Amino acid sequence: MRPEPVAAPASTALLTDHYELTMVQAALRSGAAGRRCVFETFARRLPEGRRYGVLAGTGRVLDAIERFRFGDAEVAALRASRVVDEPTLQFLADYRFDGDIRGYAEGEAWFPGSPVLVVESDFAHGVVLETLILSILNHDSAIASAASRMTGAAGTRPCIEMGSRRTHEEAAVAAARAAHIAGFAATSNLEAGRRWGVPTAGTAAHSFTLLHDDERQAFTAQVEAMGVGTTLLVDTYDVQRAVEIAVEVAGTGLGAVRLDSGDLLDQAQDVREQLDALGATSTRIVVTSDLDEFAIAGLAAGPVDAYGVGTQLVTGSGAPTAGMVYKLVARADDSGAMVGVAKASKDKASVGGRKFALRRRDARGTAEAEVIGVGEAPVDDGDDRTLLVDYVRAGEIVGGEHVELATARERHEASVAELPRSAHQLSHGDPAIPTIYL
Repeated sequence: MRPEPVAAPASTALLTDHYELTMVQAALRSGAAGRRCVFETFARRLPEGRRYGVLAGTGRVLDAIERFRFGDAEVAALRASRVVDEPTLQFLADYRFDGDIRGYAEGEAWFPGSPVLVVESDFAHGVVLETLILSILNHDSAIASAASRMTGAAGTRPCIEMGSRRTHEEAAVAAARAAHIAGFAATSNLEAGRRWGVPTAGTAAHSFTLLHDDERQAFTAQVEAMGVGTTLLVDTYDVQRAVEIAVEVAGTGLGAVRLDSGDLLDQAQDVREQLDALGATSTRIVVTSDLDEFAIAGLAAGPVDAYGVGTQLVTGSGAPTAGMVYKLVARADDSGAMVGVAKASKDKASVGGRKFALRRRDARGTAEAEVIGVGEAPVDDGDDRTLLVDYVRAGEIVGGEHVELATARERHEASVAELPRSAHQLSHGDPAIPTIYL
């Protein structure tokens, strides 16, 4: 079961843009508000140089839609600011999403054109969700995509998310969740642990060492409080002397030492040799300090046991948004028949029509293409995998199992593993597989 989200705003209805509501007002007046529509969330391209993206945030989207209610306070605020007229305020006061939502499961890899979330409803009920859906999916998918590159570079060595102090306090909670989906073992953020069940970890910062008269006092206090399995930060003054004191205080069973500055590869090699010489052969080495996927890859040859990643992770490691858009791709005509609609603007063209998606795989299970069927589902040739799952039917959530964190982590691992080898290269290149429209 998913942990019950807590301490979030009672209503998410005003986490939106002004023009979403003015469009509803105009559509109510024209009579088009009740016209059946299909909205699709997708990205036209991957961030520069990326080979694939990772979807995260769908679980948060579902929770946010459940709380998308215009209560008395929200309606009063809109009335006071004269955003929309009284008939529209009445519509909003009665708003409950009653349509269907399907999409990729959390943790799934995505590519240009992948219909990661599809909303089918009347125009008014679907258009007001645009900003909320995009703000969540663009942020969380950017973090998960960066995290996937980092955990891929780390291999079997665990990564710890520790970027809370480098982003907005609520973004920090969401980032920890997204990173965990993409393979991060733990987070420093306690609210992410409480709200989403992400394992938490942490010991001490430089301030704890500086609080005491010397490192011996600081290390002794920490070991007495937390046990010899703790991680001691050894780069406040002199690393070599600190490692010597750490082993003297904790013994050869010391859990780990942490390095947070300098040439991490060179220091890790020196510290490993020193620990082994002191008999602390099982003591692990944890490195931090502005790591990204490239720095992690550069440390692969070193005796590093775990990575702590902060700023670069919570800012998407150079790609702070996934670049997703939310577009109307089909609507009912005057006869009630669904017709595809598409934007034709230069550099922002879209493909009209209700979408279906599968991942074409070869006989060995390696992904070959993202196949998007327009209007009807593409045919599975026997080795393919259907990508769209049901989340909401007639306003009721039916796909909660697709957003459970443990399941999403497993899905991410399997989805990335089936991509061709080129997907795992950190050098700039084209998407790992092409997107084909049928």
